[in-house]
Amino acid sequence: MKRCGALLLSLCLFGAAGCSDDSTSPSNLPIVMTASLSPANEVPAIAIPENTGHGAAQITFNVTRDGTGAISGGTAEFHFQLNGFPSSTTIIAAHIHPGAAGVNGGVIVNTGIVAGSPVSQSGGVMSFTSAAVSVPAALLQSIVSNPAGFYFNVHSPTNSGGVARGQLNRVQ
Repeated sequence: MKRCGALLLSLCLFGAAGCSDDSTSPSNLPIVMTASLSPANEVPAIAIPENTGHGAAQITFNVTRDGTGAISGGTAEFHFQLNGFPSSTTIIAAHIHPGAAGVNGGVIVNTGIVAGSPVSQSGGVMSFTSAAVSVPAALLQSIVSNPAGFYFNVHSPTNSGGVARGQLNRVQ
C-alpha cells in the first residue's frame, strides 16, 4: 500500500509540474543584474578622500513580453549598499548609464534619488531601495542583450559626476 501511495504522489507531483501556466514560464521571470561599485571604476578614478569606499548594487527587471516572447515593457527595482566612505559622504543620485568599462555615458534609468533627499550613512553604511521604476521596452531589451555595455553609478556632492561605479552583470 505504501508503494501505491508513493507512486500516486509522484504522479500527482509530476502532473502538477507539467501543468504550469504561462505566467510562471522562464520568459516571465525577473531578470537580475548586479554591479560591484568602486571609486576606482570611475572615469577618471576618484581621488582622496572618497576613494576608500565600495559597494554593490542589484537591479531586478520585471519584464512583460508579447505573444512572440519579445520584451514589451517592464519595471526596475534597485537595491544598493555602500560602505567605507568618509562619514560625511552622502549619495545625491544613482542611475544606469550606457557605456563599457572606461567609457562615460548619459543617464538612461534614474532611481529617483535627488540632492534634496540624499541617502545618508547609518553606522557607516549607505543603503537604498527603489521599486517600480518604468523602463521602456527597447532600452530594457538593450540592457538585457548586453549588460556589460551599461553601468550603475552613484553620485556624491563632492563627486557629482560619480563616486562609485560598476558594470552590469546578469546573474539570473
